[in-house]
Amino acid sequence: EKSISLTYTELHEKVCLFSNVLKNNGANKGDRICLYMPMVPELAIAVLACARIGAIHSVVFAGFSAKSLSDRINDAKCSILLTADGSYRGGKTIPLKDITNKAMKSTPSIKKCIVLKRTGQKIEMKKERDLWWNEELKIANKIFEAEEMDSEDPLFILYTSGSTGKPKGIQHSIAGYMVYTAFSFQNVFQYNNGDIYWCTADIGWITGHSYIIYGPLLSGATTVMFEGIPTYPD
Repeated sequence: EKSISLTYTELHEKVCLFSNVLKNNGANKGDRICLYMPMVPELAIAVLACARIGAIHSVVFAGFSAKSLSDRINDAKCSILLTADGSYRGGKTIPLKDITNKAMKSTPSIKKCIVLKRTGQKIEMKKERDLWWNEELKIANKIFEAEEMDSEDPLFILYTSGSTGKPKGIQHSIAGYMVYTAFSFQNVFQYNNGDIYWCTADIGWITGHSYIIYGPLLSGATTVMFEGIPTYPD
């Protein structure tokens, strides 16, 4: 599978474009948007687009079950779900859309489900509700002025794994979280200009939020995202 690289300018353009996709599908400042996706650049782009329009992202690790997904959607009352047809993990293909279809049977707050074509597997799309990611990009504008936010406005909600009881939603506010991730990234990882940095976490966890997306990008770092598991194929 080939790798792709994005400059900051290209990333900015893609984030603005997807911000308009979200707006075109009824997303507003303060809305909760659930992401259940493979570890592909579109996941990072969608997270940043949520932040840009002032919506609250709730990333659910794409290894979780339909029940875990619907519980988290219902708790935050998410209005949009972002997913893919499937994802690659080791030698396996995970049927993400089948899992979300199951979850959406009991998530009345979801109005739209935007689906990225990743594996090309056959999936069931529900008219009106389900839309193809790439089709939505084609009709979106490239320019999007960032929503003005208060430093204490919520940036995202992330749920605990639920291994010791009902998953708890942890909410982070904009300024405190950004200052902390930039500061800790620069001081803990001792990043220097020109370094190539890789965090092996999944964006579905707080480590991925902080040290794949926000910390490195706030610091102007070159950061690597990896889809799959480090032991596959060797």
